[in-house]
Amino acid sequence: MEINLIQDEIIEEFSSFDDWMDRYSLLIDYGNGLEPFPEADKNEQNLIDGCQSKVWFTAEMRDGKIVYHGDSDAILVKGIVALLIRVLSDHTPEEIVNTKLYFIDEINLREHLSPTRSNGLNAMLKQMRLFALTYQAQS
Repeated sequence: MEINLIQDEIIEEFSSFDDWMDRYSLLIDYGNGLEPFPEADKNEQNLIDGCQSKVWFTAEMRDGKIVYHGDSDAILVKGIVALLIRVLSDHTPEEIVNTKLYFIDEINLREHLSPTRSNGLNAMLKQMRLFALTYQAQS
């Protein structure tokens, strides 16, 4: 599915909730559905700098597409990790690099995160794009 279609799907899912407590619950549900992250990958190399809580990301190329894996020790942040993986995983490096992630603003996610969590979101996005740029340069 195209990245923009996934973003539109997420916007629709979030728009069905008026209350941010319900939206936080949705994020937590996303996090609970995240694939288990190997303990061996919870190391300094995969740790995202700039996050208040611990967040780990890895990426691998599979059939020309990047597959992201991630985890966090904070329940809400784990939901954000799951959301980002849902949008960006299983796409080509070019698609990831060239896509504007408008869903974050459309669902007002940044407005409802603390400044440190918002900085963490930016750090996660930066790392995911860096993986894509690295794989793009290798091909």
